[in-house]
Amino acid sequence: MSQHKLTPREIRFLQEVLSANYRIVNIRLREGEYQYNLAEAIASFQLELCFPDVKDITKRLYGEEKTNDTKFIRKIQTILKKMEKSNVVTIMKKEKPWELQRYALLSFKFQDVDKDLIILATNQQIKQTQGLLHSLLSQQEKPRAIINLKSKIFVLVFVIVASYAAILWDLMQLAINPIIFVSAFSIAVACSLMLGKILSQE
Repeated sequence: MSQHKLTPREIRFLQEVLSANYRIVNIRLREGEYQYNLAEAIASFQLELCFPDVKDITKRLYGEEKTNDTKFIRKIQTILKKMEKSNVVTIMKKEKPWELQRYALLSFKFQDVDKDLIILATNQQIKQTQGLLHSLLSQQEKPRAIINLKSKIFVLVFVIVASYAAILWDLMQLAINPIIFVSAFSIAVACSLMLGKILSQE
């Protein structure tokens, strides 16, 4: 399966699914049947923070050879469509038009049409995935924080240089304008202090 970078929408979706309670559905999810096996396979992908397409699911359940069986793939797609109508799975938004549809469970816990309670992930697995998701969010936040910090530093340096340029220009005039001098000097000092504070925190 090709690695797909999670979008903010997908991250929010995963967070909701990981905290979702039992979902009542009008389909049977009996162990050993196609619907159950497909749900279990999709759950295993989601616990890895992935949204599989029909070929990913088929490969994990039935092996590489079955992914080349067009008739079998169509059968799996028909079952997935039935599961979507029953609100067990949802189809994720495509990033590129030529991509295969990717699927996701709406919960890891269901009450099926036979009133059986189906649990596709243990509390420990859910906690581990929440930790993995939190780690991913932290990694994504770091570059943004660095960009924001660099932007602040750039603005402060620019203002300091501009302020000192204004002071220098004022000093070169025949008559020094005290308003320009005091304002520019105050701005330069304030920005220098802010810059020093930011750099000391790094």
